[in-house]
Amino acid sequence: MGKLCRIFTVLLLVIMAWSVPSPSCAVELPRAPGWQLVWSDEFEGKGIDRSKWDFDFGNGFYAYDTKQWVNGWGNNELQYYTNAPENAFVKDGMLHLRVMKESFMGCGYTSARLKTRDRFGNSLFSKTYGRYEFRAKLPASKAIWPAIWMLPQNDAYGVWAASGEIDIVEVDGQTPNQIRNTIHFGSRWPANAFVRKDYNLPVNQRVTDFHVYAFEWEPGEIRSYIDGQLLATHNFWWSSSKKVEVRGVAPSNESELNRWPAPFDQPFYIIMNIAVEGRFPNDPDETTVFPADMVVDYVRVYDKVGGYDQLSPRGEGPLPFSMKN
Repeated sequence: MGKLCRIFTVLLLVIMAWSVPSPSCAVELPRAPGWQLVWSDEFEGKGIDRSKWDFDFGNGFYAYDTKQWVNGWGNNELQYYTNAPENAFVKDGMLHLRVMKESFMGCGYTSARLKTRDRFGNSLFSKTYGRYEFRAKLPASKAIWPAIWMLPQNDAYGVWAASGEIDIVEVDGQTPNQIRNTIHFGSRWPANAFVRKDYNLPVNQRVTDFHVYAFEWEPGEIRSYIDGQLLATHNFWWSSSKKVEVRGVAPSNESELNRWPAPFDQPFYIIMNIAVEGRFPNDPDETTVFPADMVVDYVRVYDKVGGYDQLSPRGEGPLPFSMKN
């Protein structure tokens, strides 16, 4: 009888081990009630679907308003973005974006930046409001900077950050147990503003495990989630198109603000990328691991069943000017 009990106990432990997922294999969340799928990429084909995604190239961009080239994408980034199959590919039903240590076009690293807007500025997919989900695992090593984020399809209120930016998830590679979520708004640089939320993952979990990152965007409110847990609720921001020559200026009164809920009332497109930081002390060193991959299982976008509620009231926060009674 004792022997049978021991056999039964062993079998039970084996069954339990098979049935409980490890942190590196997080269970896919059920589809959120009240939301209807309208766009997705499950990465089930042999390659990247070019009807849905295009690439950014190089190590910077031309700023037409200031008529100058901006190196390092405005952040002193060290990588050169390519569309090479070594930097971006689909394997086993998942998208891989890979940053590599290699000399190319004057840079010491190559990587990939995928987006749902083509190189000519045409929309492959952009949307106002909705629920956006990404099941992904992100690299974590010193100076490695993966991000899943969104920019406006058209700069309706002016260049960054007057027309907004939504950072769904970013990781500072030196903190593999922490993610951050940020919204950028305000006037164009240097009078821009932002609200950021940092979140520490539960014990024994890392960004290198699979997690479901999501946010729900409705008129006047943006909610950020990880694995179904609410991370942050944003309901305060502002936008102004005021400038002097090419520099943004903070508004001096309410009439100089764009109508609420600007800038988050226009179509945004999706971006996924891995950057290499170039700001001391976050430069890569001998501890930085290359190559490093962002692996994305799926991207899904939903619309709210029955439409969106009335505009949420502006939340509490510091306005860029003092209102006079």
